[in-house]
Amino acid sequence: MRLDHVGLNVADLAAAESWYCTAFGLERELAVRIDVVDLDIVMLKNRQFGHRVELLHRPGSGPGLRAANPAEAVLTEGFGHIAFDVADLDGTHQALLGRGAREVMPPQPSPEPGVRMSFLADPEGNLIELVER
Repeated sequence: MRLDHVGLNVADLAAAESWYCTAFGLERELAVRIDVVDLDIVMLKNRQFGHRVELLHRPGSGPGLRAANPAEAVLTEGFGHIAFDVADLDGTHQALLGRGAREVMPPQPSPEPGVRMSFLADPEGNLIELVER
């Protein structure tokens, strides 16, 4: 068994798609409309590694957890962030800041030995962890 995808509910589907494609090298795999619940879905995929991010938008949705940092995020049960394994933590972190991400935690050693990490927030405030193993 392997993880297939992570779903992220967003306020602006087009903006989120553009940002995640540019920021993480994802490509649109498919777009689906479910009229009965007024839901639009865009599935993004990293062709090299196979991971996918599903962006979902339904009019009338409201913001949920918008934690300022990882410590605050774990005060609410449920999903708190999405993590990407990157080869160049410092370079990727800086590149995402240049693409409109907000810095939450600069690159630093992770609690996991031999691993470095950082946290950012995407333009809608969703937490993103970068991990360099």
